[in-house]
Amino acid sequence: MRGIASRQKKYVEVISSTNTEGKVTPLTIVWDTGVRYHIDKVLDARQAHSLKTGGTGMRYTVRVGGQTTYLWFDTYRGKWFVEAKVAAIPD
Repeated sequence: MRGIASRQKKYVEVISSTNTEGKVTPLTIVWDTGVRYHIDKVLDARQAHSLKTGGTGMRYTVRVGGQTTYLWFDTYRGKWFVEAKVAAIPD
């Protein structure tokens, strides 16, 4: 079996900018290994649920390295999270 078995909620560090009106713009996702992923562009921001991993908050649709993905800010916990890939285990 190859590919993605599932997704899991992974809390991450995010470097962001906040303007004088309170609008938050995520700039960089920092993985727990220290690897940094620059956000090329924020395509959308809205309140939404993560259907794959559970949780709710402000969902940012972002482009990282030419790929579109989601990044959430859990307003209840005050933390950022992503839907991290869980690799399938080979047979």
